[in-house]
Amino acid sequence: MKRFIEGVDRTQVSLLPDCVDDYVGADNPVRVIEAFVDQLDLPEMGFESVDPEMTGRPAYHPSVMLKIYIYGYLNRVQSSRRLEHESQRNLELMWLTGRLMPDFKTIANFRKDNGPAIRRVCRQFIVLCRQLNLFTQALVAIDGSKFKAVNNRDKNFTAAKMKRRMEQINQSIERYLTAMDTADRAEPEVAALKKERLQEKIEALKQQMETLKEIDARMRAMPDQQISLTDPDARSMKNREGGIVGYNVQTAVDAEHHLMVAHEVINQGVDRDQLSSMAEKAREALGTEALTVVADRGYFKSERILECTQSGITPLVPKTMTSNSLADGRFDKQDFIYIAEDNEYRCPADQRAVYRFTSIEDGLTTDTYWSSACPGCPLRAQCTTSNYRRIKRWKHAAVLEAMQERLDRQPDSMRVRRRTVEHPFGTIKFWMGAVHFLTRTLARVRTEMSLHVLAYNLKRVMRILGIGEMLRVLRA
Repeated sequence: MKRFIEGVDRTQVSLLPDCVDDYVGADNPVRVIEAFVDQLDLPEMGFESVDPEMTGRPAYHPSVMLKIYIYGYLNRVQSSRRLEHESQRNLELMWLTGRLMPDFKTIANFRKDNGPAIRRVCRQFIVLCRQLNLFTQALVAIDGSKFKAVNNRDKNFTAAKMKRRMEQINQSIERYLTAMDTADRAEPEVAALKKERLQEKIEALKQQMETLKEIDARMRAMPDQQISLTDPDARSMKNREGGIVGYNVQTAVDAEHHLMVAHEVINQGVDRDQLSSMAEKAREALGTEALTVVADRGYFKSERILECTQSGITPLVPKTMTSNSLADGRFDKQDFIYIAEDNEYRCPADQRAVYRFTSIEDGLTTDTYWSSACPGCPLRAQCTTSNYRRIKRWKHAAVLEAMQERLDRQPDSMRVRRRTVEHPFGTIKFWMGAVHFLTRTLARVRTEMSLHVLAYNLKRVMRILGIGEMLRVLRA
């Protein structure tokens, strides 16, 4: 092999063996993983088996197992079986663990048994980022995204799905019964074979129907009238592709460095009730009193916006456009101007709609207004289909009006939200691949998501500060 670069002869014996440390460069990310884990107070985090038992087989130290998982999620290797394989061949992982090679069951049990502690490690990294002054802007973007669970859509049942599947089975049974009648007209031997085969299919369908009836009884006993057979906590949710059986992941992302400062996994498909809770988690993580949160229309709910405002958080959420009047070509509520000093509305016909009474609707205290001039108004056809156009105003509507005024003054808020919060979701889903979560039940899925968030934040900070600077900070 003349004129080619040649490798080392496999049978050549070295006088002095190579040092494993020589295979890992000074700027290798595994050195950051080791430095980060070594400075953690694992007993305070809540990890099990930090203090070994005096009897029995020795166990692996939790720091070793934590390093394996952080390395795996940092390099898109989430499966415990693949991590076992990597620990036996990957030089970086050998360096990180001191050539320890735990089996896949030990690796999987560590994640299962130390879920709350792993989630605290994720939060501890945000505390480290705060100490590094990476959160100078008190602005976060909040968003949610649907992630697939380990549950096929055929293994998820709602009332509508159950009804549809039972109808399909009944139609199939009717079709096979018709086919049996047709088979009677064939030759006796052929007819007997066809009828036997069709009878087997009918019996199988009847058994499926009995199974569905049992599942239907269990489903109707559930609080949300829904059941998943593989992952009992997974739920059917709508997304851009139509539908998914999975979980709703909520995140709060820092607008300056795009770090995920807070996250939560829920199994409710809508985001409307998550604004104040996620904003509070973000404020606690950032360690600040004043905070501005930006979210899309899916988070608009009057009660949650009021909670944010009362706790000192400034929300920026555009109002949902769901006006039936506007859809029918009539005046929208926005066309009526509220005059605070008179507690009246001025309508498009320049008439005054005055206060009439107060009522409670859907738990909200609302005032109702209308004008006595409505019956004879020349614009009534463009305003209402009844004699009077009634305008309802929530007791705390001033909070919503102040928020809308802030949005009008900051027209690029939604653009900031989009470029801040959607990139982390796309990146993590790309790392996950076609199958998102590998674990089942809400508690374990939350642990898995925390590992993904920790890996994402680690990569971001290594890119922002550089590996050398990060090592210096961690070892200080």
